[in-house]
Amino acid sequence: MTSSLLEAVDIKAPVSVSWALWQDVERWPSFLSHVRHVERIDADTFAWQVSLPGADKQFVAELTEVIPEERIAWRTTEGVHHAGVVTFHRLSATESRVTLQIEYDPKGFVEHLGALTNLDSVLANYDLGEFRAAAEREAAG
Repeated sequence: MTSSLLEAVDIKAPVSVSWALWQDVERWPSFLSHVRHVERIDADTFAWQVSLPGADKQFVAELTEVIPEERIAWRTTEGVHHAGVVTFHRLSATESRVTLQIEYDPKGFVEHLGALTNLDSVLANYDLGEFRAAAEREAAG
């Protein structure tokens, strides 16, 4: 059973600021609560360590599409299987919307429970809120 989540956040920061923060994958642990460490393997491949409720996971993901200030897409090549895309939308010169979409295949009881109870969505919303705070701090200078 494949699960998916789709979440968005409006940010009081230009798309350029939101993009600059998100495209720096190694900074993700500073605003994604479940990401413990990201290590760049090459220009498009990264090793991840994540801590999810009930389980610590590792995986390798590759960027599959990068369109500056528009979208970043990835898929895993090892470990936890999922794929995702983050899109960046200009609302005004000083505001942006960031949308996160992830498709994944839950394995085991804890991951199925997270998908069934919307815990995954709650975590994504929390992390997008952290991202919004970080982007708005950057925009404020």
